[in-house]
Amino acid sequence: MFGNLGFGELMVIMVIVLVLFGAKRVPEISASFGKGIREFKKNLNEIEHTVTSPDLGTQRTAQLPPPVSSYEPTVEERAEEEMQREPKRLL
Repeated sequence: MFGNLGFGELMVIMVIVLVLFGAKRVPEISASFGKGIREFKKNLNEIEHTVTSPDLGTQRTAQLPPPVSSYEPTVEERAEEEMQREPKRLL
């Protein structure tokens, strides 16, 4: 059930948990532990479905960024842009 843990080891672990957290908190802790396991399994199944789905190519292309433009400004446009960025000097 739990690997190489036997009944005696499980009982010792349960007693330690009971002493550390108290009888009122044990159900809350076990419920949150169960929710965590369910969420982990759900995410694992979702990832497995994404990887093994036949429409992988369409999903992957939708996530790609748009292509970079190969436009380069001319010398005049660069000079004009630099002049616009330069702050005015008082002296």
